[in-house]
Amino acid sequence: MSEKWFEDYVVGTTTEHGSVRVEEAEVVDFGRRFDPQPFHVDREAAADGPYGGLIASGWHTCALMMRLLAQEYLSPVSSLGSPGIDELRWLRPVRPGDELALRTTVQEARLSRSKPDRGLVRTHVELVGTGGAVVLSLLAMNLVRARPAQR
Repeated sequence: MSEKWFEDYVVGTTTEHGSVRVEEAEVVDFGRRFDPQPFHVDREAAADGPYGGLIASGWHTCALMMRLLAQEYLSPVSSLGSPGIDELRWLRPVRPGDELALRTTVQEARLSRSKPDRGLVRTHVELVGTGGAVVLSLLAMNLVRARPAQR
């Protein structure tokens, strides 16, 4: 990840980022640990379930999105965390074998009034699945350091 500062998040910019493959063993492991519903943990039960097969937990999908967001979009030199997200939607099931790519669109970028060394960046985040369908969307809020003044 390159150095990226608040000033580099330009409103209206849409960017496609790296991808991650969804592995069946990870779907089942995550499901067993955090979301033990049959369609996340048991291939045979999932085949007879409402999705016709094993699907990843929505929370697993969020974790995969966060990995890509941290690795591809947020810069380690400027990211100060997040006060939260809005409008999280799981739009389509994610299945083992799917490739998920990250797409970001900067919707807002404003400097903090109380701490001018940083700003708030609001980003529309999408995970695009196999075949081009959006499987997850949300609005992320991130605190980002401004570029240090040159001395």
